[in-house]
Amino acid sequence: MSADTFISDLVNSGETDVKMPKFTVIVCKKRISARFFMADKGGYLSNPTPGTTISASVTRMYEDESWSNFYLVSQSVRQGTVGPTHYVVIENESTSEGKTIPVQMLQKITYKLTHLYFNWPGTIRVPAPVQYAHKLAFLAGQHLHRDLRYDHQLADLLFFL
Repeated sequence: MSADTFISDLVNSGETDVKMPKFTVIVCKKRISARFFMADKGGYLSNPTPGTTISASVTRMYEDESWSNFYLVSQSVRQGTVGPTHYVVIENESTSEGKTIPVQMLQKITYKLTHLYFNWPGTIRVPAPVQYAHKLAFLAGQHLHRDLRYDHQLADLLFFL
């Protein structure tokens, strides 16, 4: 059921205080070939530190900020080059004050969400809701069309995480 249908059903049922929900949609692309480096004080190139956002020169910003993109380095690596994650904000609806959510706020939110994954003490490459959705889709593809009998030892454990 779409939000429009749901809201119209509420209005038709006699609800008086009905507001349309506001959405911000961000596409997260983790399989990219872009790599970024930063120069340290000695002029040597190194990996960017976790939390680094790249939103100028290689990305495109629009004046109304309703569509934008940025790269985020959310983790550090011990060997090789760190792979940033590319975020594309495809919908940034107005908040209650009539303004859009600033891109800098969206960058902070996405970085903070990389800290919330249950199975890892540090940061992960993508925000936790994206990682959970990926795991759920993988498990659904593996187990939904199989025999319904399952291992009873796993029934009381959080094996789906």
